[in-house]
Amino acid sequence: MNGTQPPQSSRRIRIGAGAGYSGDRIEPAVELAQQGALDYLVFECLAERTIAMAQQARRQDPQSGYDPLLEARMTAVLPSALRNGVRIISNMGAANPVAAARKTAEIVRALGLGDVRIAAVTGDDVLDVVLQSSAHFEESGERVASYGNRIVSANAYLGATGIVDALAAGAQIVLTGRVADPSLFAAPLIHEFGWRMDDWETLGQATVVGHLLECAGQVTGGYFADPGYKDVPNLATLGFPIGEVAPDGSVVITKVPCTGGRVTQATCKEQLLYEIHDPQRYLQPDVVADFSQVSVAEEAPDRIRVAGGRGTPRTDTLKVSVGYVDGFIGEGQISYGGPGAVARARLALDIVRERLALTGVPTSELRCDLIGVNSLHGDTAGARHAEPCEVRVRVAGRTTSAEQALRIGNEVETLYTNGPAGGGGVTKSVREVLAVQSVLLPREHVKPAFTFVEI
Repeated sequence: MNGTQPPQSSRRIRIGAGAGYSGDRIEPAVELAQQGALDYLVFECLAERTIAMAQQARRQDPQSGYDPLLEARMTAVLPSALRNGVRIISNMGAANPVAAARKTAEIVRALGLGDVRIAAVTGDDVLDVVLQSSAHFEESGERVASYGNRIVSANAYLGATGIVDALAAGAQIVLTGRVADPSLFAAPLIHEFGWRMDDWETLGQATVVGHLLECAGQVTGGYFADPGYKDVPNLATLGFPIGEVAPDGSVVITKVPCTGGRVTQATCKEQLLYEIHDPQRYLQPDVVADFSQVSVAEEAPDRIRVAGGRGTPRTDTLKVSVGYVDGFIGEGQISYGGPGAVARARLALDIVRERLALTGVPTSELRCDLIGVNSLHGDTAGARHAEPCEVRVRVAGRTTSAEQALRIGNEVETLYTNGPAGGGGVTKSVREVLAVQSVLLPREHVKPAFTFVEI
């Protein structure tokens, strides 16, 4: 399908990234809506585990299942965005885009913002199709059907099509479920510039744009910062990025002036390579993108031009993220400080290991860490020149039941009076494990669609 507007030789579309994950800051998005001179503001808020958790929430409450910060984000951003003609696109619909659209309509009414066209894009929920298929997990090779009622969700990574359709129909706010992150940003460009959905070269560059913007503050220096090596100013007021996109798909990455952070060739290059396995074959639902010839050049401070993305025809299958229950994790932590802290912490771990064995707590996995000593690098960290003055013990184990998991934290708690001297600050928790694997589904089984929600 095509977008509805013909290409314009000099027109640039300004897209702001309002979030890079579900719990991201809200203030930078408000800043973008107020001062960014945007055409579109995109909130990317879904991870694979996030949508599995949202599906669980929806099973408990059919009106739930969307992003928990949707109401706060929309309340903060909508007045400025609508006043300034900024259209909003987001996957905050998570497991329930229609409910998210209805909640947004309630917010629009409550704020007295008038008649706003809100669309929900659906079609990514393919649980029934996957359960009835003979699909095997790509990671383990196991049959999906063998997991039975442990399966809680199956969401296909949609491309830009449903969003483009909604924008062409006049939507000012588009809320989706599982859509590939770059597609959230490619969709408004396809719509505005009238790009064909088989223009693989241009869609490859559109994927570059989306990939640069999808993690918000990462490309403006947040995840980049490393004091003394890669210094970034004013991170407490980090500004989120803006992409100024030309009709050929080339983009200038920038941010609102006077905000914290920095946009440089290095921040853009790091983000360009983020989570990319093969730069020549970055598989997306819209295109197989090729980043190998991308150029990154500084036009001015905080203005980096990126071009050269290419692409080849999309695959015949779509990735489906399948969420399933995989037991429970029980965890307990306790701190030791002062002289001999590490020795006392090691004794504490020995005691807990022995207690779990004596009391018969079955675990399929058990981790015993000294945070600050070996929790990240294990025994490969090498000898330390000086003993830390404080250390935190962490014991975590995977079990088949919540009751068994609770006993792990309880054994750590009993160290207060039954273990080495000086333990304090105990915490304990039990959480259900939502694991994720993927399957490949022929794309003809996935039917993107959109519906409008009345104000």
